[in-house]
Amino acid sequence: MALYIGLMSGTSLDGVDAVLVEFDDTPQAKPRVHGHIHRPFAPELRQALFALNQTGADELHRAALAANAVSQAYAEAVAALRQACGPIGKQPVRALGAHGQTVRHRPGEYDGVGYTIQLINGALLAERTGVDTVCDFRSRDVAAGGQGAPLVPAVHAALFQRPGEALAILNLGGIANLTLLGADGSIRGFDCGPANALMDLWCEQHLGLAYDEDGRWARQGRIDDTLLAAMLREPYFDRQPPKSTGRDLFHGEWLKRMMGCCPGCADRPHEDIQATLAALTARTATRALLEQLPTAKQLLVCGGGAYNSHLMDLLRRYLNGIQVTTTDDAGLPALQVEATAFAWLAKAHLDRTLANSPQVTGAAGPRVLGALFPAN
Repeated sequence: MALYIGLMSGTSLDGVDAVLVEFDDTPQAKPRVHGHIHRPFAPELRQALFALNQTGADELHRAALAANAVSQAYAEAVAALRQACGPIGKQPVRALGAHGQTVRHRPGEYDGVGYTIQLINGALLAERTGVDTVCDFRSRDVAAGGQGAPLVPAVHAALFQRPGEALAILNLGGIANLTLLGADGSIRGFDCGPANALMDLWCEQHLGLAYDEDGRWARQGRIDDTLLAAMLREPYFDRQPPKSTGRDLFHGEWLKRMMGCCPGCADRPHEDIQATLAALTARTATRALLEQLPTAKQLLVCGGGAYNSHLMDLLRRYLNGIQVTTTDDAGLPALQVEATAFAWLAKAHLDRTLANSPQVTGAAGPRVLGALFPAN
């Protein structure tokens, strides 16, 4: 038995989720989460990270300082988590797995290799926490010709796969990624489109709020079928996996361009656009599931979007006949899944376990992921 910490901050840019996880080496044993906290990013850090999603002046300097700030936020989350966990939080932790903050994701582009950038200073995080730190999980897969994402399908399989059952897991963070677990034991997955990124952007622009709590604003609107049809024509949705995406594609200018294809969009009530963006997330995710794993009987949803009841209602409507529930019902709360995955990936790195899934990412083969920064 050993304790690990998982740290995740996703493309929603809302902050850090931290979990303290116990892994038992007994075959088939499930990880035990002893504690979870969420720490929001300071507004100035959030704005700095948003700005780094696009080209701008003095990027190297701003990115280095942002990486330091992300690492400091992670370290504060680790301290708060360990305190919240009581006596077990004082026990030695073998390693922590830290995702870092994605600001660019362009695998395979430009020079045939491309890159993916998750801002973090692993040395600083190890220094601040006193815990062996594993980070930079995606670059090794990209170097092997893969997308570097999603990395969680193998973890989803370890957590949720059931022999003889076809099951899907949908993570709704800033971007939506879908894991497909076949009844034959196969594991597939890919990013299927935007999740909260565009909805949060629109909500912040027009309500001054970071997100649409429980989808209440979207629920008040009416779906604009013309705008939805224009957005669904985005070529990314028709690409076959392996594929991954992020704010490099689904950003404010993309939305503005889509609205420009829709006469009258500018005059629609803002809540109608929010309703249409929610429908886009649900439609692209459900279409991908029905095309890629039509035998699935259940969809488990995790990430912040799992607690958006409007979005969950849309998923159920579009997946009539497939049970849609959150991972809470499978034993792991929706907000803990991704952070737990990076604790698992930290363990895999120390154990020299091949942790990517080439059938998911398109890499040339299985690889040990991550870079280690020892505490001492």
